[in-house]
Amino acid sequence: MNKSIAIAPARPASGLARTGRVVLQAGALAALWYAVDWTVHAVALPIPSGVIGLAVLLALLFCGGVAPAWVRDGANWLLSDMLLFFVPAAVAAVQYGGLFREDGWRLALVVVAGTAFVMVAVAVSVDLAARLERKLAMQRVRVGRERRH
Repeated sequence: MNKSIAIAPARPASGLARTGRVVLQAGALAALWYAVDWTVHAVALPIPSGVIGLAVLLALLFCGGVAPAWVRDGANWLLSDMLLFFVPAAVAAVQYGGLFREDGWRLALVVVAGTAFVMVAVAVSVDLAARLERKLAMQRVRVGRERRH
């Protein structure tokens, strides 16, 4: 006799719980940045604290010190609303109209070249990370096969 068991679907988290998680995770990311920023200034490193902070977070993610789920929602929120963080730059651009009329082509060239460099760097980084992830997955599969035999 075939009996089927009905399994209740998992309830999605309430809006308040999700908002709290986003705030907590974004706050944790900000706290990490502040700690790295303080350290960079204390040690007088010539590298921006955002770059060091990203490297620290990446190292924590790779070594297992931070699970991706612990920062996923906060990071997604920060990335989705990133345009809001650039509004002050847009307001400043409007205030300096004369500068743009005189040297606009140079500024545009710098913006386009900078964007292209960032896009290439991100593409290469993502490609390298994907290759590393595939390599690690293959090693886990091999180790699992060796343990079974």
